[in-house]
Parts: sequence; C-alpha cells; structure tokens
Amino acid sequence: MRIGWAICGSFCTFERAINVMRTLAISGKDITPIFSQTAYELDTRFGKAADWIRQVEAITEKPVWHTLQEVEPIGPQKLLDLLIIAPVTGNTLAKLASGITDTPVTMAAKSHLRNGRPLLLSISTNDGLSGSASNIGTLMARKNVFFVPYRQDDAVNKPASIIAEMERIPSLLSDVMDGRQPQPLLL
Repeated sequence: MRIGWAICGSFCTFERAINVMRTLAISGKDITPIFSQTAYELDTRFGKAADWIRQVEAITEKPVWHTLQEVEPIGPQKLLDLLIIAPVTGNTLAKLASGITDTPVTMAAKSHLRNGRPLLLSISTNDGLSGSASNIGTLMARKNVFFVPYRQDDAVNKPASIIAEMERIPSLLSDVMDGRQPQPLLL
C-alpha cells in the first residue's frame, strides 16, 4: 500500500503521529511524507523542525515533500493509494472544506482526491466544536473523505477542542480502503 502522510502544524501531536507512522512503516507500508510549510519550518516548545524532519525521513527512507511542485504530481501520476493527514489542523480543515489549495498539504489532498481515492483526516484542533465544526460537517459529506474517530480533548478546560485517536489508524485502513467511515466516529 502506497500511503502519503501529511503533517500540519499541531505540534503537540507530532510525536504521536510519528509513532503511528513508524508502526505502519514497520508493517511494510510504503510511506511518502508531506509537511505543511508551518510544520517544515517552525521550531516550537515541542521540538525543532529539523529534528522532526530527520525522524520522518529515517522512518520512511524518503525526503519530506514540502512544496507545491513536489506534491502536485500525486494525482496525475496516481502516486498514492491513500492519503492520511495526521494531524490536520482547523486551518487546513477550513481550506479543504473551501477548496483552497495553497499549501503542500491541501494541494496533495486535491491532487489525490481527483482519482477517487481515500483521504483520512486525523483532527487536532482547539476549535473543533466551535469555529471548525461547520468545516468538519462539510468534509464529512464529501465522497472519499474519512475521519479517524475523535473525542473532546479536555472538556473542562478546552470545551471546543477535539483530538483524533490517531493510534487507531493502522486498524482503520481496511475500512477506509473499502470506502467505509470507521465507527464509532465520536468517542
């Protein structure tokens, strides 16, 4: 299985995402890494961009794609069987829902979806139950767009925040490849 794995700037979930990516690579999945500009360039309290890139390139044994030019051929050349965006931020959800393709991640998604192949989104956003809720609803109605089951992140201190159970991604692949939304969606 040829999987594209795109990473957006929800830095607090990078370690979890990379651990799941490692699990898939060990199981023999061919993974092409894609980073948003934010993920590719910014150092944060969660780590340095160069260190994240180095880890991902070691796992996948491929360079991280991080430009529009690198990801655009995904569709025309049918490079992927599945595209995973984990983590996907509220900003990227809004762009995907609106058809905006001005980042490597959104361009990869558009290019991939043109072939009728599945896109799996693993949400990590502080406004999932407020500002991003309508975008989630829009994307849930789209053909070939699937979600990793998610839950409230911290219902008391961050009541609108949601986070996907990305550790479940390996067990979701067969459902997604067969065109079924993994259930239950809300945990």
